[in-house]
Amino acid sequence: MVFIGRQQLFSYICHATQQGTTNCNTITMSNIKAIFFDIDGTLVSFKTHRIPASTLDALERLREKGIKLFIATGRPKSIVNNLGDFNFDGYVTLNGGVCIVDGKTIFSRSLPQDDTDMLIEQSRGGERFPCIYVLDDAMALTGGDAVVDNVMRMLDLKMPQKVTAEAIRGKRAYQVLAFFSPEEETEIMRLMPGSVTTRWNDAFTDIIPAGSSKSVGMEKILGLFGITREECMAFGDGGNDIEMLRYAGCGIAMGGSSPEVQAAADYITDNVDNDGILKALVRFGVLER
Repeated sequence: MVFIGRQQLFSYICHATQQGTTNCNTITMSNIKAIFFDIDGTLVSFKTHRIPASTLDALERLREKGIKLFIATGRPKSIVNNLGDFNFDGYVTLNGGVCIVDGKTIFSRSLPQDDTDMLIEQSRGGERFPCIYVLDDAMALTGGDAVVDNVMRMLDLKMPQKVTAEAIRGKRAYQVLAFFSPEEETEIMRLMPGSVTTRWNDAFTDIIPAGSSKSVGMEKILGLFGITREECMAFGDGGNDIEMLRYAGCGIAMGGSSPEVQAAADYITDNVDNDGILKALVRFGVLER
């Protein structure tokens, strides 16, 4: 494992010293009341599409200690299909666009309609590049190619229904997976002032409403439970986890994550397939081995 910041942690206290991270306020690990987990590449292996046994055991032990456990994902809740039977206390979905607790939506934010219409125009209805739109009641695909097929297989998801651009126009979208290059991203996002991107895969970027992020979702859920950011940890591995890792009292990057993600974290653990979550929890004294 690789450390960021102080390599000697006194009395299991986590400090952020890496330039570019938030100031990780001094927290004792015995005071942790909530933990947020990204799904793909963090809780769930890309190899098996399942939560490793060591992580499931850790989740059960955390629950026994009374620690609240939350998901923070770019997926909509409808396609969170890889967590088995474990029930989490709440869900930050769509990169903070929709937050759900006890089956009820406590916060939601959609893309501006003008921005959605502009994306339809710029993508030429999917002919220039494919897009997957997350709507109120469905996911819809315009265009499509082998790259989209590969991403759906990587995520162990069914291909969304393919529709025409006119079927999307005028509908509320909470997030769009746009399969365009970083160069096209820069060009097109200038035309969508009410939206921002967060990229965690080379093939596509997530387009979300400006002002949304996993950290915003965390703030909403923590406020509901009366928990401070200093009392929470977060685990993530992708570009859309950076704000979450910075916001948490102690942010843990998974092994193999990009340099940008690692720079936002207070500590780098092992990867998901090598018991990374359990190792970090043990390292900081949240759990015993």
